[in-house]
Amino acid sequence: MFTTSRGISLVLALAISALTVAFLFLMEDATPTLLVVAGGISFSVSYILINVTLEFLIFKEIANIYSVLEKIQKKDYSAVTDKSDSLSISPLKKINKTINTYAQAKNKEIETLQKNAEFRREFIADISHELKTPIFAAQGYIHTLLDGAVDDKSVRLKFLKRAAKSLNSLDKLVHDLLTLNQMESGEIKFNFEKFDLREMIHEVIEDMEHKASKRQVLIRFFYDKEKTFITHADKDKIFRVCQNLISNAIKYNNDGGEVEVHLKPHKNHITVEVKDNGKGIPPEDIKRIFERFYRVEKSRSREMGGTGLGLAIVKHILEGHKTKISVSSTVGKGSIFSFELPLDKAAMEVPPKAPSTV
Repeated sequence: MFTTSRGISLVLALAISALTVAFLFLMEDATPTLLVVAGGISFSVSYILINVTLEFLIFKEIANIYSVLEKIQKKDYSAVTDKSDSLSISPLKKINKTINTYAQAKNKEIETLQKNAEFRREFIADISHELKTPIFAAQGYIHTLLDGAVDDKSVRLKFLKRAAKSLNSLDKLVHDLLTLNQMESGEIKFNFEKFDLREMIHEVIEDMEHKASKRQVLIRFFYDKEKTFITHADKDKIFRVCQNLISNAIKYNNDGGEVEVHLKPHKNHITVEVKDNGKGIPPEDIKRIFERFYRVEKSRSREMGGTGLGLAIVKHILEGHKTKISVSSTVGKGSIFSFELPLDKAAMEVPPKAPSTV
């Protein structure tokens, strides 16, 4: 009884009423009626005020605090929310808010740790598979040679070439992993310089011509011949971004398909757009294609080569340039990858004429 707000209010109200009656009793003109009325009024007013004060300013906040603490003790942070009245003047309000904030922060921390743990499990499984494939392939060829095939010159040369190809794939995978790790940790520095983005893309397309010709894919380059495309960025890393995007557009295109590269100047920036008319990417995969080792068609992608790290590296390079990669895709019609770079307004001279398509 005496641990509730009503019990405490009753005891305190009786005490105040008794003191009031005792004080009035000392007065000579105090009548019994006055004492009863004064005692009743003081009791009623005291009880109401004390009960309201204890219930809404003390006990309610204590109950909320206990509720939060019980959830923390049970490691249940999902339902912890601050439902207390924001206009409350209770001195315990700040304590309650602090505990709620702590619980919510702890909940986010646990969710982050769970996501990181899941990511580590997936990453270890993926990298184990990616490393195992070229290692086992090279092992198989070398052991076959050691078992006697080395005496056959034609077989020896063929198997050594295949083993070398597998080891080259392994070297590229390790190199890409190191590059991605250095980018994420901030170890790789960006060397910004002014360069002609149009000329650089021409270089990338020339490098990709042999790969495109194998699948009879036509690469077309569109830009306004009267515009300038000078930007300020890390040329080597932007070259790698364009190389990766155009290479993917060829790799995941249909035989005899087309790849279009568009340069679009705007007031303060240049948009680079790489478009293909391949199979496209399903909507559920678009959000994940920039993750390490994620492939839309795992078996088909591995047959075509690649480390599965290209788009992850592209994402980090563009983030280092304070921009981002955008993608839109329609299954059966193709995909469009695009990003933006700043336009150097100081170099607005008309560039020399060049062919508008490649």
